[in-house]
Amino acid sequence: MSDEVDTVQNLNVPEIDHSKRNGATDDEDDIFKSAMESPMTDSERTLHGDDEIDLNDDDDDIDSSVGVSSSQSGLPPDVNHDINNDFAKNHVGDNHQTNDHSKQDQSKPYEEEPPQNRQGTSEGIGGSKPQIEEDDDVPSDPSQYIKISVTDPQKQGEGMSTFIVYRVTTRTNIALFRRKEFAVWRRFSDFLGLHYKIAEKYLKKGRIVPPAPEKNMIGTTKIKMSGQGENAGPTGTMTQGDFVERRRASLERFLNRVGSNPVLRVDPDFRDFLEIDTDLPKATSTSAFSGAGVVRLFNKVGETVNKISYRMDEADPWFEERIQNIEALENQLRKVHTSIELLVAYRRDLAAATGNFSKSAAILSNAEEHTGLARALAQLSDVEDKVEQMHTDQANSDYYLFSELFRDYISLIGCVKDVFHERVKAYQTLQHAQQTLNKKREAKAKLELQVKTDKLAQAREEVVEWEAKVERSQAEFDSISNVIKKELELFETTRVKEFKKVILKYLESLLTHQQDLLKYWEAFLPEAKAVV
Repeated sequence: MSDEVDTVQNLNVPEIDHSKRNGATDDEDDIFKSAMESPMTDSERTLHGDDEIDLNDDDDDIDSSVGVSSSQSGLPPDVNHDINNDFAKNHVGDNHQTNDHSKQDQSKPYEEEPPQNRQGTSEGIGGSKPQIEEDDDVPSDPSQYIKISVTDPQKQGEGMSTFIVYRVTTRTNIALFRRKEFAVWRRFSDFLGLHYKIAEKYLKKGRIVPPAPEKNMIGTTKIKMSGQGENAGPTGTMTQGDFVERRRASLERFLNRVGSNPVLRVDPDFRDFLEIDTDLPKATSTSAFSGAGVVRLFNKVGETVNKISYRMDEADPWFEERIQNIEALENQLRKVHTSIELLVAYRRDLAAATGNFSKSAAILSNAEEHTGLARALAQLSDVEDKVEQMHTDQANSDYYLFSELFRDYISLIGCVKDVFHERVKAYQTLQHAQQTLNKKREAKAKLELQVKTDKLAQAREEVVEWEAKVERSQAEFDSISNVIKKELELFETTRVKEFKKVILKYLESLLTHQQDLLKYWEAFLPEAKAVV
């Protein structure tokens, strides 16, 4: 496979159907409508893949009841991700320069006017993108950065055909990008489509591709059927549920992990995902019930059987040691993640019990005849109410800072195991080629002994052919081994930095909450002493 990254040329992205985005139907989420669609042309079949029935390809669909106000999500203040208003005014779309247009952009993210010279190709504004070599390591410049935030989940459509779009904001100084700051709107299936494209290109080469958030049909269905919440602002944003916030944070971590890899972040599909401010082609290959989804399922079963049944005779002690370390790390991460889940549950139960105590103290203060004692009980009720909120905030910190981090790294270790398995497959290909070459040489030797000149020429050609295959297989095996070593080095460096950052945030959160708790009780102490 060629290692050169080809930028997408002459890709005709269809016009956005605004009526469909804001209407009551969404064909992507309707299996019956997908079966009734007219046959695709050859060009459409090339763009979208084979005819496939798409049953809830986006499980990001929600009912209009789902809230999206990040300020009411229950996320701790130090974890919240806000978009700079000035940036939203100046950088979302080429035609949104005024404050009014910025407000319109927030309420109707899919109704942006397309920028000038945008043809839906990889060229767009500023000319064509530079091409780079994809397989070779891209030099990592420490001065280069890319920061991606996923914010402002917003409802599109109505009823059971609604879905959520997310605002993807990018700030970077990498020269391959056309601008330093830009923002687009993407739906959940767009993220899955990006992950599918990147994994198809890079996994077989030994690159660790960060996992995308998993689909959650149960969570999505519960939100659709909840029937709660109303509009909470002039822009049409609504109260945001835990499910939406959790997915938003997961999508943001996925994009930033892709952006932290010097090879993956310059991939044309990744850049198009971040820069092209029109709808991306429908990612039909991500549907669980599509033809491609069924093929992936069978392939996954075959891969699992192969992993269990085949044991590679590892000749490289470096890989043998790393495989053992990864297995041990995964086991410990799973244990810690389980403990954190129990801690989160405990803190939430404690918050609920504290809230009940606060209510009981308030009722008791109303029934108390002694004025000083009644006032002290009322003050105690207020303090316990604040303590309840503090326990809730701490539970959210435990969850969003620690629990999600460990869950992500358990998934990332699964990706590391996947690249190890790709190396095993490359080794199997090499062994098969070597065994076949030995058989061809034996057959040629027999023909030479039997002096069968009529078949000898063909046998010699087959030997030459398989010798070339063995050389290619050996080169591929050596290449994927070298790439995996570099990827694991980057993985370990990033893991240490990320764990350090999260631990420091967590400690700061604990200290802040304990200081607040001390202030609450110090303020209540004089009131309690005043009771006579």
